[in-house]
Amino acid sequence: MPFLNRRVSEAAAPPAAVPQPADPEGVIEVGSLLPRMAALAAEGPGGAASPAVRASVQAFLKGRIAEGRRQAEAMLFSDGSGLGCARRLSALQDEVIRAILDFAAAHVFDAANLSSAERMAVVAVGGYGRGALAPGSDIDLLFLLPWKQTPLGEQLVEYLLYMLWDLGFKVGHATRSVEECVRLSKEDMTIRTSILERRLIHGEPALFAELSARFAKDVQEGTGRAFIAAKLAERDARHAKSGDTRYLVEPNVKEGKGGLRDLHTLFWIAKDFYRAEREEELVAAGVFSRGEAATFRKAADFLWAVRCHMHFLTGKAEERLSFDIQPEIASRLGYNSHPGLRDVERFMKHYFLIAKDVGDLTGIFCAALEDEQAKESPGMVMGFVRSLRHRSRKIPGTLDFLVDHDRITVADAKVFAKDPVNLVRIFALAAALKLEYHPDALKLIRRSLRLVDRTLRENPEANKLFLDVLTDRHDPELHLRRMNEAGVLGRFIPDFGRIVSMMQFNMYHHYTVDEHLLRSIAMLSKIEKGAFEHDHPVSTEIVATMRDRTPLYVALLLHDIAKGRPEDHSRAGAKIALELCPRFGLDERETELVSWLVADHLIMSMVAQQRDLGDRKTILDFAEKVQTLERLKLLTVLTVCDIRAVGPGVWNGWKGQLIRNLYYETEPVLTGGFSQTPRAKRLEGAKAALAARLADWSAAERERYIDLHYQNYFLTVSLDDQVRHAEFVRAADRGADPIATVARTDAFTAITELTVLCPDHPRLLSLLTGGCAAAGANIADAQIFTMADGRALDVINLNRAFAEDADEMRRAARIDAHIRALLGGREAMPGLIAKRRGARGPAAFAVQPQVTIDNQLSNQFTVVEVEGLDRPGILSDMTGALADLSLDIRSAHISTYGEKVVDVFYVTDLTGMKVSSESRIERIVRRLTAVFEEPDGEATSPAAMRSDRAFGIRTAQQ
Repeated sequence: MPFLNRRVSEAAAPPAAVPQPADPEGVIEVGSLLPRMAALAAEGPGGAASPAVRASVQAFLKGRIAEGRRQAEAMLFSDGSGLGCARRLSALQDEVIRAILDFAAAHVFDAANLSSAERMAVVAVGGYGRGALAPGSDIDLLFLLPWKQTPLGEQLVEYLLYMLWDLGFKVGHATRSVEECVRLSKEDMTIRTSILERRLIHGEPALFAELSARFAKDVQEGTGRAFIAAKLAERDARHAKSGDTRYLVEPNVKEGKGGLRDLHTLFWIAKDFYRAEREEELVAAGVFSRGEAATFRKAADFLWAVRCHMHFLTGKAEERLSFDIQPEIASRLGYNSHPGLRDVERFMKHYFLIAKDVGDLTGIFCAALEDEQAKESPGMVMGFVRSLRHRSRKIPGTLDFLVDHDRITVADAKVFAKDPVNLVRIFALAAALKLEYHPDALKLIRRSLRLVDRTLRENPEANKLFLDVLTDRHDPELHLRRMNEAGVLGRFIPDFGRIVSMMQFNMYHHYTVDEHLLRSIAMLSKIEKGAFEHDHPVSTEIVATMRDRTPLYVALLLHDIAKGRPEDHSRAGAKIALELCPRFGLDERETELVSWLVADHLIMSMVAQQRDLGDRKTILDFAEKVQTLERLKLLTVLTVCDIRAVGPGVWNGWKGQLIRNLYYETEPVLTGGFSQTPRAKRLEGAKAALAARLADWSAAERERYIDLHYQNYFLTVSLDDQVRHAEFVRAADRGADPIATVARTDAFTAITELTVLCPDHPRLLSLLTGGCAAAGANIADAQIFTMADGRALDVINLNRAFAEDADEMRRAARIDAHIRALLGGREAMPGLIAKRRGARGPAAFAVQPQVTIDNQLSNQFTVVEVEGLDRPGILSDMTGALADLSLDIRSAHISTYGEKVVDVFYVTDLTGMKVSSESRIERIVRRLTAVFEEPDGEATSPAAMRSDRAFGIRTAQQ
């Protein structure tokens, strides 16, 4: 007989409060489970309780579950309904649990007729209680007892749990009486929330009904506000933990901001506070409009579809939508590429738009809750609006807006309809008065977006008010963010609307394009207020002396506004700036300045990180491009804000130092202070300055040391560094080891500098960078100096990995050991690098290798620029390839942009001349391209390794 001789026919239906897709189709067909299980018990030796029968039943259920999941996945592909898939999986789980319990009661324990003390209800709680499961979801069960556990009840529970665990399910469970459920729900909000989402799967309906009645009366009644506060605080803490933004490019679909958990929070509050079982009841209560209720259903269905696809694809409960699975999920959901946007980027844009919808719904919901609480307050007679006015104060100069507890709100529901400029004015007033926004006002704004039309966009007053918001001296990001979240910003500036929620499929950008722009403006505001005086002294000084702030703020807002178009976004953005700036009220000079800044907003970062700043032609070419001191100043600040807003870990002090150096080198050129002192005279002065600093050395020792270095060293290395190098070389010469290293840390630049002195060799830099790669170190820059006695003095700048200097020095010691092992032939490069290649890398990405050879960027050197997909040891392979090509590397400038490397080498041939032969240039391009296309090919060939080992022997002999 069935378990407890009771079945709950409606138990398989999803709870009504779960949003339903419009027309879910398809039911999983796995056949009737119990008859086959009973047959297996009858056929098997030793009865139903025997291990053999249990194994047969388990194998049967595994097969049926696998088949059911295959059907669910096929239906998900067919109808695209995420909620439909989640409900089908939940229904399948229900059938499995019922079948196991009925089988255990009737065949294993022969307990068809139970006493009243043995009655039990098996209740789904938590996420399972909603009647929606992803393939990898936990199964949360409550075994509900009338009083206390009986031996038979304990046996049934144990049999079910062990069977579910053996079937591969993750099961959370509790066994409690009704009284215990009520008491624990009062004490613990987590337990209360779990039981709030209860659903009877099997067993005694009367017992379940008793729990429902007691829960409503003893737990929920009179405690709604406390529950709401707890859930919203829990949500805020979860958001803070995940970065407090819904625009992370690898979002957590379940726990992230704008994800399923936010929808669940709304569901919990609706069920607890409003006692709502369907979204239609929230419409009837005035919480949502019908359109907003439809948005709620659409968001839930989409997020469930993404989550179910992720679990099916990975075979586990994967909740983070990582780069490596985004393309496959996009393909599963049927997205196609469009000009300017790949299929995966279109998918992720849709994802972030849905996440934004979830945020909008949360704001609307919170506004409704505040209304309800206001209605419940004492003295309420004529409704919320009258109460609002009693506790609000007027804003001088306007009758349309009020201040309610430091939040701006509307005086009535018609303020935007009678004057659409109010849709911008409300943000300008909030900025001027340092106010936050009442949820009621934001709800009305969202419902009035149709009023943002061409007439409003071209309204001079509206544009002036917008500039006031953009250039607010207190917190422009806050008000622009609220404007964006409400939908006004994207409608007021349609070009901005095109990049709302747009992501770029790479590991470099951590946020969507609109989020990046808002964060860059926040950075400028903080610099202007002096918050980064230590980190950005030059930018802070520039901003403090700016006569006109507006062009810089406008340029930051627009610098990436043309992302996602087929043409270059910088040039396309400059054209947009030429159209928008006059509309904003900027004059011709300001418009031209903004357009130039947008067009060339990447040039300073590129030159600083990828060019040799010690090469005078680099500075002169950059100055010619910039032309004016005003442009240089604004570009410097814009570059800092742009990089800082890319994401955590992208900015470091080394990049700041490079930008400062470029600024300081270029400023005198633009102001006429640069003097064309002959190279010979500058060289003579540099040698004399070093000799003066080495005054405690003997004259012969001093002269001998200075003669070790070639001209380029004195003209490119600072005097302080020359002195340090001199002491380092002097100490090394007094020892017997031909290899000497020294490391020093710099917290301000976040760089650890490793200086190596050893016999020179064409593959030396390859071995040094290989030793760094083996320790997992990221190289920021490298300077290579050949000395007259056949040794090399190489300076490697490593991005800092640890907060403590002691940890950095231990890492430097590991690098030193790797370098010595490579130079001495005790380690081969492939084996050493292979140890680092097991970690997760940029396998999800494809970057077309590109090699550019340029003889115009420097008067002395050929500049080789290489772009391609990053991987451990790539720099070592590239420098090894350059050595094989008989090229002498004079300096290397290493840049990493997520999965992409852009490495620039200043080289000569072995005679010290530029590479001018076309055939040789073609060989260089082919060889360096092969490094990316054949990572285990020529660059790490046996011949190359033999060359490394031979070098180790020669070093030892020398």
